[in-house]
Amino acid sequence: MATATSEAITVRSIGDELRRQFGCRVHKVPVHGGMTCPNRDGRLGTGGCIYCGPGGSQAPGSDPSLSVAEQLRIGMDRARRRFGARKFIAYFQPFTNTYAPVEQLAAQWQAAAQQKDIVGLSVGTRPDCLPEDVLELLAGFGETLPYLCLELGLQSVHDRTLKLLRRGHDFAAFQSAVFRARGRGIPLCAHIILGLPGETLEDMLKTVRTLLEMDVEGIKLHHLHVLKDTPLAAAYAKGEMVLMSMTDYIEVVVEILRLVSGRMVIHRLMGEAPREHLVAPEWTTRKQEVVTAIYRRLERPAVVPAAQAPGRSRKGHYAV
Repeated sequence: MATATSEAITVRSIGDELRRQFGCRVHKVPVHGGMTCPNRDGRLGTGGCIYCGPGGSQAPGSDPSLSVAEQLRIGMDRARRRFGARKFIAYFQPFTNTYAPVEQLAAQWQAAAQQKDIVGLSVGTRPDCLPEDVLELLAGFGETLPYLCLELGLQSVHDRTLKLLRRGHDFAAFQSAVFRARGRGIPLCAHIILGLPGETLEDMLKTVRTLLEMDVEGIKLHHLHVLKDTPLAAAYAKGEMVLMSMTDYIEVVVEILRLVSGRMVIHRLMGEAPREHLVAPEWTTRKQEVVTAIYRRLERPAVVPAAQAPGRSRKGHYAV
């Protein structure tokens, strides 16, 4: 994804940021640490968030039956062949990757850090699963590795939405996590979902504005999509929601990029899902087409004002 500018809009992609830092193509390799989530194991709930599939965002190829080193070896070999990558970041991705004893986390992260051509760690987790000893451990890796990123699943700053999603935490938990991580110098990336039930365009922009006010360094944008064997799939099958169209999603992302404009690193412009697990929308499988359309939209001289953005019902809510 190339850095793009249009008028005052600047997109700082993670790919370009890493290339500038390391002088070559850097690829994130997903690793499955074999962990679960407090929203699944009974501590907070058993069904997980309404959109989360049985694999918990597990990337194809990551296999918890393999060691961290073996998962990285397979992933790095694939990225070298397909993308010409030369350096790599170990991305602990599925479920909650700080939801384990600190000794287990230390062993996994160290196993990743010592692999040849690994230049950093990216750890995905929930904001309510960051005890002090885990943050201290993560900060220590930040002192020895060139790259470190703590990826926090937020989805929305609105507590009513978090409750609807069955997240099991409120926005205050995210605020606390950001405050405590920043006190240890840990860089952050927030995951948000666009097109959530009941949220207006202004609600989505407020989530982004809040992250900017909190000086969160990076952001991942996802569209709400429906996976098999989820509560969201059951609701969708009953006709209880209509998902955001590709056109509407592109317009919302453009508004967000205009708002951010160089002040945050963009780690992702849309979500992905394996075709065999996807229920809807179909355009989820056409990522490159969507991303290309976003950049083309940025090149147009006129951007639809937020109050006039398409896809809104008469009540001012996106139909999801």
